[in-house]
Amino acid sequence: MAKKKKVSKKSTKKTTKKSVKKTTKKASAKTTKKSAKSSKKQAPKAAKKSPASSSKKSAPKKSAAPKPVKAVNLSSLKVGDSVSDLSLPSTGGDFRLSDLKGKKVVLFFYPKDATPGCTIEGNEFSQLLPEFQKKNAVVYGISRDSLKSHDSFKSNQKFTFELLSDSDERACQLFDVIKEKNMYGKMVMGVERSTFVIDENGKLLKEWRKVKAEGHANEVLNSI
Repeated sequence: MAKKKKVSKKSTKKTTKKSVKKTTKKASAKTTKKSAKSSKKQAPKAAKKSPASSSKKSAPKKSAAPKPVKAVNLSSLKVGDSVSDLSLPSTGGDFRLSDLKGKKVVLFFYPKDATPGCTIEGNEFSQLLPEFQKKNAVVYGISRDSLKSHDSFKSNQKFTFELLSDSDERACQLFDVIKEKNMYGKMVMGVERSTFVIDENGKLLKEWRKVKAEGHANEVLNSI
């Protein structure tokens, strides 16, 4: 009877070990299946929050670059064209272009009264005025300054020609001399030093733009 009891104990142990192994395998298999299902469910959510999509949302919008300011060409006047009649206040009385037919008319535009470059240019035209007159030419300086400012400038420098006041920029627009300029690091719209010669019949004969003040009057004289 003792031998039979020993055999039953061993068989019981083996049976128990087998059943434990089976249950462990089943449990691990179930756990593996559950984890696989949960990973499949979570996969699409992770795909939605991909770094590519988040970078698109968080990417800053590019700001449009500011457009540079450009000067507007208000005149189509070219060499050879007839110049429309022009009337302006003058230090010598009212000026009218049509009254000067039969003479060459030199109009030199300058930025401002009593500034260094404008003073040099004005004095050179004044000194050469007799030579211009020999060539049947009259000379006028033009800026946007008032007549009061012109009278003072002309008197101080003893100019022998008259100055025209273009405070409303009619002449400046006709000859397209308002340009973008750099003044002490700031871009502003101002008069570009320019000279125009109108012939005896009222046609534009010659033009100079971006003029350097010194020596310019003599260049104009030699050209006519």
